[in-house]
Amino acid sequence: MIHPTAHISATARIADDAEIGPNVTVGDHAVIGAGTKIMANAVIGPWTTVGSNNTIHFGAIVGHDPQDFGYNGEESYAVIGDGNIIREYATVHRGNRAGTTTVIGDNNFLMVQSHVAHNCEVGNNIILAGGALLAGHVIMEDRAIISGNCVVHQFCRIGRFAMMRGLSRTSRDVPPFCIMDETHTVKSLNLVGLRRNGFDAKRVRALKNAFLILFRSGLNMQNAIEQVEAELEITDDVRELLDFIRGSKRGVCFGEGSPVAEFE
Repeated sequence: MIHPTAHISATARIADDAEIGPNVTVGDHAVIGAGTKIMANAVIGPWTTVGSNNTIHFGAIVGHDPQDFGYNGEESYAVIGDGNIIREYATVHRGNRAGTTTVIGDNNFLMVQSHVAHNCEVGNNIILAGGALLAGHVIMEDRAIISGNCVVHQFCRIGRFAMMRGLSRTSRDVPPFCIMDETHTVKSLNLVGLRRNGFDAKRVRALKNAFLILFRSGLNMQNAIEQVEAELEITDDVRELLDFIRGSKRGVCFGEGSPVAEFE
């Protein structure tokens, strides 16, 4: 099931039922799992592990060298889980220092010309739409969605069930359960996404109450967190939201009309 025009390193390991198309390149020490299909002209870089039942489309480049002037050819890694779809000309780069890894989990959809840079950690069931770009060291949590032509600054985090609207950009962390638009501005809860993923009315209502204080009250974030904890029921979802905000090193996206938004 390996096309005769494919270029396969002698040190690569390929499952017996994997499909390798015309002119595919598989680099040194790469591993291709069972049921994975790699279409014409795709490239799997060295030290790259691709799990089972993935589909990698025409011209995609998975596990190539990082775009970092400090990288000097050291052994670094990319690990791709199971059941992912990586569309045409998408790119995933390995870690930028010896022994470091770019990780993509399971059942993700990377659309045409999207980019996952070095040392990113991508969870499960995410969507990275066409032209969306993750800079280095970005963490993207489960079931987050980044729409077309969005850009994410290095070291940012995208929370669970968060969504970035098309053409938006962020250099701050995007809180879980929220929709972000324009320049790191929180617009609303991701109500459609939450309901599609089984959040009942009680869970949604608890998040709405917290959201209004955190992103619409005009309080600074520390005071808003204290008010949420003093006045509201702290469900598991609300606790996740508060912990994400407290754990932010870059600062989280702010609400419309907030003093920070007006200043910037």
